[in-house]
This record gives sequence, structure tokens and C-alpha cells, in this order.
Amino acid sequence: MGVTEDLADALAKDTIEAAEATGDERLIDEVAKQLGASSQTTQEAYMAAVRVRLAEKRARSFLQDKLKDYLASQKAQKG
Repeated sequence: MGVTEDLADALAKDTIEAAEATGDERLIDEVAKQLGASSQTTQEAYMAAVRVRLAEKRARSFLQDKLKDYLASQKAQKG
């Protein structure tokens, strides 16, 4: 990745963590607005990183739930 993407991704990671810690989901959009005021390119890279990170998080949670259900069903069949 380039400098813009690297910085935007790091900011996205930190902002998602802060939003989760504070319970303030608007924080992501507020940071995006701050970026957009000075660099639309960085804002776009940031929002792309946010979307990718949140999508991966949802998909990982889904996968863990599926695996948990599968293991529980296997245990129930044996027991």
C-alpha cells in the first residue's frame, strides 16, 4: 500500500476501536468529515478501510458462530 492507504487504514482501525470503546458510532463519520475538509483522497481511503474492516469483523463473527453451532451439534450427536 501507499502512504495514504497505510495512514488511512491505521486511522480506520483506531477509530473503529474508539467508537466501540465509547459506544459512539458517529465517530467514524465525524473523523471522515475532518479528513474530507483537508484531503478527499485520504477520506476516501479511510472510508474504504473502515468498510473493509467492519465487513471482515462481521464475517469473522458469522464464521465463529457457524463453527460453534457445528461443534455443539457434533457434541450433541455423540453425547
